[in-house]
Amino acid sequence: MKQNKLNAPHPHPRPRAGLLVGSLRSNIVGRSLTRFTLTCLLASLTSTLAFAGVKIEHWIAPSGAKVYFVETRVLPILDVQIDFAAGTAFVPAAKSGLASLTQSLLETGAGDLDEEQIAGKLVDIGARLGGGVDNDRASISLRTLATKPEREAALELLRTVLSAPTFPPSALERERGRTIASIREAETRPDAIAGKRFAMAIYPDHPYGVVPTVDSVSAVTREDIAAFHRSHYGAKGAIVSIIGDVSRAEAEAIAQRLTEALPAGGGDLVPPPVKKPLRGTIKIAHPAAQSHVHIGLPAIRRSDADYFPLLVGNYSLGGGGFVSRLMKEVREKRGYAYSVYSYFAPRKLEGPFEIGLQTKREQVGEALKVVDQVLTEYMAKGPTPQELAAAKKNLADGLALRMDSNAKLLGYLSAIGFYGLPLTYLDDFPAKIKAVTAEQVKAAFARHVKAENLVTVIVAAD
Repeated sequence: MKQNKLNAPHPHPRPRAGLLVGSLRSNIVGRSLTRFTLTCLLASLTSTLAFAGVKIEHWIAPSGAKVYFVETRVLPILDVQIDFAAGTAFVPAAKSGLASLTQSLLETGAGDLDEEQIAGKLVDIGARLGGGVDNDRASISLRTLATKPEREAALELLRTVLSAPTFPPSALERERGRTIASIREAETRPDAIAGKRFAMAIYPDHPYGVVPTVDSVSAVTREDIAAFHRSHYGAKGAIVSIIGDVSRAEAEAIAQRLTEALPAGGGDLVPPPVKKPLRGTIKIAHPAAQSHVHIGLPAIRRSDADYFPLLVGNYSLGGGGFVSRLMKEVREKRGYAYSVYSYFAPRKLEGPFEIGLQTKREQVGEALKVVDQVLTEYMAKGPTPQELAAAKKNLADGLALRMDSNAKLLGYLSAIGFYGLPLTYLDDFPAKIKAVTAEQVKAAFARHVKAENLVTVIVAAD
């Protein structure tokens, strides 16, 4: 079951070499193991902490990077994330896959260090690198002990990885091979086919709708990767998020240190405008017993004033799990699907609104009728007073649990920076949620979910 994505920050980057080096480095000394164990223990303890009245400080570093900082002295941990406008939307269709390959290769070689040496240093200092790519941005993150020897070593390593990657040809071949194998495997699964075709259908002729293919990944060269890094990983476009056991002065030095040697490129890059698709249904043959259905359209920018009404409204429609209308009508009353959901995923430009479900292929027509009835009625009347109150309570009261660790808070901090949200966003969130009215929900849905633009994709259709 999918969550209500409208309030989700950029997913915290996945752990990389710092946690996965067992196969690369077997002669780890006892001191390194002790530090690594301590880091993991402190990370788990952090999850028990809740943040109240988060004070976010912001400034522009001499390098031109934008910096967002939260000081917390509860644990001797430092978390840093740097985001760039280097997502998949900034890559030509013929080279789709370039953004992800660039990010994944950053720590396979940098300066005079090879991949094994980078991994070994991470283990020795008990640090962890992470990273991720979505449509709008690419990120790299660091978690380290805040004690000076470990912190200094970790920051120097991150600086090298960011500013002096070597993109070794052997690593490129390996990652390219993994990516191609993943694409070929996904082409056999109806869920993956549906997701890709849905993106292509609602974003025709737009980078948000482009998906990597075997040919596009095969076409990416080392020169392409180096050029993409120079043009998109620049200091002027960098968003540096820092949270942990350091002072403002130390944070200023950290931000400048990490960005001063970055390329001169970057800046305020934005994908081309989004054009709304025309209503239609796409059916794709597949032997699966279950039909995979996606319904939706491009809907909302992250900066849109309708963010909060849509967040509250979608909870009642399909984002609230078993309390949502779609779940009650499609699953509980009729048994058409085990799971049915809806969500908004705002981006720099109009991100998707989607309703999704899987159902027996022989009953997909009936299931779609029910979904259409639920959506039509909800848009006409909006949430009931009971639905509105339940949505507000869950979203407002649940904020503390969604930011109860440094890692979660870092995700919000980076989203605030990248999307230019107010520094008081977290403090304002409960009041913004509680102020939403049923009429505002109806009006927001009417503006962003227009029937003439809804596209339906069905994989395993008769």
